[in-house]
Amino acid sequence: MYDTKNRNEAVELLQFVSFKIENEEFGVDILDVQEINKMVPITRVPNSPDFVEGVINLRGRIIPVIDLRTRLGLPKIEQDKDSRIIVVDLERKTIGFIVDAVSEVLRIPKNVTEARPEIVGSIDSEFIKSIGKLEDRLLILIDLKKVLSVGA
Repeated sequence: MYDTKNRNEAVELLQFVSFKIENEEFGVDILDVQEINKMVPITRVPNSPDFVEGVINLRGRIIPVIDLRTRLGLPKIEQDKDSRIIVVDLERKTIGFIVDAVSEVLRIPKNVTEARPEIVGSIDSEFIKSIGKLEDRLLILIDLKKVLSVGA
């Protein structure tokens, strides 16, 4: 006889690129990430929002770069050897965002994520998609569409 109980218990795994900003760990869907680069010179763009660092030339393509720290309402810091630009492709737009450090690729079961809380410390909760509860830590899952929209 076919055991339907085991088939129904298949756990959907979500994959995220995890990164640090300040003392918190964040994640973005790995399917949105094109590549992760070390810091390169960024050309400032006049009259752009304060969270837009400028643009970079990525193999002949001009890519806008956002300081995710500033976008989340955290104080700006100098980039260092751990700082990275995560390049994402979202709705046919390629955009980079600066993070303090990239950690790892995580696979977590969907059932260990919860909807975002209404108040999340100093980070604007509108940018949070959900929270992943890992064994020894929490992973804040970012809603890239809201982060990257200028009117958010």
